[in-house]
Amino acid sequence: MEIFERIGEVASQTYKYTTEKADKIARETKLKMKMNENKSKIEDLYNEIGEAVYRRHLATTKENFDEEIQNACEEIDKISKEIEQQNNELLSLKDRKQCPNCHEKIEKEAKYCSNCGMEQAQESKEAEKEVNNENKEEIKNENKSETNNAIATNATEEEKASNDSNEA
Repeated sequence: MEIFERIGEVASQTYKYTTEKADKIARETKLKMKMNENKSKIEDLYNEIGEAVYRRHLATTKENFDEEIQNACEEIDKISKEIEQQNNELLSLKDRKQCPNCHEKIEKEAKYCSNCGMEQAQESKEAEKEVNNENKEEIKNENKSETNNAIATNATEEEKASNDSNEA
């Protein structure tokens, strides 16, 4: 009996580890997609700015294009901050950080940057635990939402199957 208990424990640990890794990979993929979407938005805004500047250059009457350009620049700033937050979260998932001096990606525990040699500030363990807890809570919420969607889909399919068999 003891061997079966041991096999059960190992299987349970393996399942838990695999689930955590899969969740982490899914989270990384979602963050990368969001970052790419935001980068695309910034590229569109750059094009808008360029068009506005060129229209201003061509215009014989000086319309107020400065406001349009200012709004686009503010939107770029906002999206850039979102990208930075997503990048920091992605680095955290990979147990890495970014050097504030040269922006090289380095190990989270590194005391010095391997690229520029700058001494790195050490994060407190409490701050790290807080970020990890937030990430775990977010993953749990996403998984609950996906599970609820799957349950609703299955219920709908079972209902359709039941209706089809009743009609026959």
